[in-house]
Amino acid sequence: MKINILTLGCSKNTVDSENLGTQLYKNNVQVKYTDCPYDQADALIINTCGFILDAKQESIDTILDAIEAKQKGLVRKVYVMGCLVQRYKHDLENELKNEVDGFYGVNDLPKILKDLGIDYKKELLGERLISTPRHYAFLKISEGCDRQCAFCAIPLIRGPHKSVPFEQLIEQAQYLYATGVKELIIIAQDTTYYGIDLYGKPRLDELLEQLAKIGFPWIRLHYTYPSNFPKKVIQVMAKYPNIVNYIDIPFQHISDKILQRMRRGHSSQHIYDLIDYFRKTIPDIAIRTTLITGFPGETQQDFEQLKQFVAEIKFDRLGVFTYSHEENTYAALHYEDNVQENVKRQRMEQIMQIQQKISLDKNLQKVGKTYKVIIDRQEQDYYIGRTQYDSPEIDNEVIIYTDKQLKIGEFYNAQITDAYEFDLIAKV
Repeated sequence: MKINILTLGCSKNTVDSENLGTQLYKNNVQVKYTDCPYDQADALIINTCGFILDAKQESIDTILDAIEAKQKGLVRKVYVMGCLVQRYKHDLENELKNEVDGFYGVNDLPKILKDLGIDYKKELLGERLISTPRHYAFLKISEGCDRQCAFCAIPLIRGPHKSVPFEQLIEQAQYLYATGVKELIIIAQDTTYYGIDLYGKPRLDELLEQLAKIGFPWIRLHYTYPSNFPKKVIQVMAKYPNIVNYIDIPFQHISDKILQRMRRGHSSQHIYDLIDYFRKTIPDIAIRTTLITGFPGETQQDFEQLKQFVAEIKFDRLGVFTYSHEENTYAALHYEDNVQENVKRQRMEQIMQIQQKISLDKNLQKVGKTYKVIIDRQEQDYYIGRTQYDSPEIDNEVIIYTDKQLKIGEFYNAQITDAYEFDLIAKV
């Protein structure tokens, strides 16, 4: 049997697809992770995203494209899994039950395997058939979320926070290291909450320390949360040179009024204090954040405060979303979506214009300096790599022109020769 898996959405979905792929592969199924899903396969499995409006639309369009391909005989069966199904399974089955061969929520891995005629093997939990380039992989340390952010549908989709047992994570990490993974990227809906449900206290700092001892050249931390941030995590990062000086921490806003309406559980002063602690403890730390424009009740004054925050803090990496009014979230049930879509988008673009200049200024300061770079891929006559301050696919890249043959997944010292807003030019 040949099965193609198409993954939409975030890195958490990537891990879910890889867990499925592992089970299939170990049951003698030919598995292909692909963006071109109709390539001589018996079945296509689409792992969907259902987080915000744009992601939901992409998932729906992909399903409809797959149904059309099935009708043309390009693929025999189409299965749909993941977050969109978890949120809208009843609607999807009513509309598409004759066209799609099966719908599965986020916890339905055993069920989809059973419908494919395959046995679910619990002993494979420590193994992974990764879909990323061989030199980096994601380690998902928990599922779900206990936070009550007004805008977020994740608790509705993924349920309450559930940590993966410590020993199981170490086993997974050791397996990934043995397969040649150089960069381990720690992910979850909220990594800073890790351990509280199982052990009665946060244990992210202990987990990072044990992972650092395995031997990965780089370990990267994503999806932390500002409220009750465990400062021991930063101390461990400072202690181990193979935990890169990079942290992803979505702040979402800076106006106290909007933070309260978002139900974020902290003040603007807490954000400023946390950033100050990060930079004092690890002076060259790269801070990545995400923000939301157009949240219900956001006035021009609130937005001006957000602009000033971005200009003042000078984040190394920053992304912006326009607010999406998601049904059954606290915001959708209690607030009016009263900021016009064009205003949301204009505000987003203004933030990104500020960030573009900040990013250019920071990149220009790197010209002439030498950095350790990991090579991700080759394109035509140049290579694409990253410094420790950049996560794959979402952050800045280093473009290297060279006559030398570089190896994908290996580290090289690269001198920066030129800089653009979101790219660096370098020579080995």
